[in-house]
Amino acid sequence: MSRRRPLRLALLAAPMVPIPPPGYAGTERIVSALLDELVARGHAVTLFGPGDSTAGAEIVPTVERALWPSGITGDVVPWIQLSIERAWSAHERFDLIHSHVDTHGFSFARHCPTPILHTLHGRLDFPGVPDLLDEFRDIPLVAISDSQRRWKPENNWVATIHHGLPLDRAPHSDAPGNYLVFVGRVAPEKGVDDAIELARMTGMPLRMAAKVHEPEEQQLYAEVVEPAIAEGLVKFQGELSPTERDSLMAGALATVMLGAWPEPFGLVAIESMATGTPVIARRAGALTETIEHGETGFLVDDLTEARLAVALVADLDRRRIRERAVERFSVARMVDEYEDVYYRLVDRHGGRRTAHPVLEAGALAARDSPIAAGWPAVPATGGQPSPAGRVGDG
Repeated sequence: MSRRRPLRLALLAAPMVPIPPPGYAGTERIVSALLDELVARGHAVTLFGPGDSTAGAEIVPTVERALWPSGITGDVVPWIQLSIERAWSAHERFDLIHSHVDTHGFSFARHCPTPILHTLHGRLDFPGVPDLLDEFRDIPLVAISDSQRRWKPENNWVATIHHGLPLDRAPHSDAPGNYLVFVGRVAPEKGVDDAIELARMTGMPLRMAAKVHEPEEQQLYAEVVEPAIAEGLVKFQGELSPTERDSLMAGALATVMLGAWPEPFGLVAIESMATGTPVIARRAGALTETIEHGETGFLVDDLTEARLAVALVADLDRRRIRERAVERFSVARMVDEYEDVYYRLVDRHGGRRTAHPVLEAGALAARDSPIAAGWPAVPATGGQPSPAGRVGDG
């Protein structure tokens, strides 16, 4: 439980995937885990997110149904802007709003009277993002790795907080398996080509539990994955349920993450380690912070090193790998660190306490809230999140 008074918190999620997510997702899994633990600690939590979310808190729908399961692809920025507006119009209900829509909410954070905290989940070097960070050096930001924030040390980073998940629930195995596994998206930056080539070099079968959603993912699947399936190198299993995916990782010799891009975090790595399965990853981005070389996996620079890692990986202590993952990447540790940030920001803001319509008056919202504007709150479902809320990250 929290050591201080409960807070009235809003979590702002993007509109693409419900919370908790039923399939492949990264950010949405973290939002779900954060929400559940904050509620368990006695905080009053409201989720601004898709209306088909089933999180155990008050839900203010930003869209009726999540976009991607509804078949909407392409530019989703207008719906993200709508989501920000829903939260902004109800800001007085909260002590703090925690945004998970990356850079889209920066103006929100600067101009809203209620403290706004942004956790940045993506890369910060894409075109335009460095300029945005230069402009908004005043707003409080949380990084998910030191690697992510290293290009803009002058910004107002209030913390680096590694992700946490309920990893103690994961199935695990102390015995190494006889195949490699790839979990994530069929995207060039995820190292799909290299994972398949490593399987070819080592003669080790590759099983893929991966999402194929965007047009570029479909193209890569057709050009690279399908021929490897025909060759007998790859068994493609699609987007598995969390239970199926975790079992797949637990039975593998190693999980491979060979993408030549700087992962801002990489949830797949900690999920794999929680099953006892070591990770063979390219030495890039946050994977250098989450994988302990020679203990929980291997960090490699090219396919030659990756082939050596495959030869050595069965000697690692899988029980110790699991223990380290559960110890380092728990939800409790993550939320402890977020609570410290929340209280610091609220105290700096003067600890303003406005009337909370739900907790103190029995109504659902002030007149200017999205609820009064025709966006009804979805009541809390209560209980623990469904296992379907546990999906992989890219």
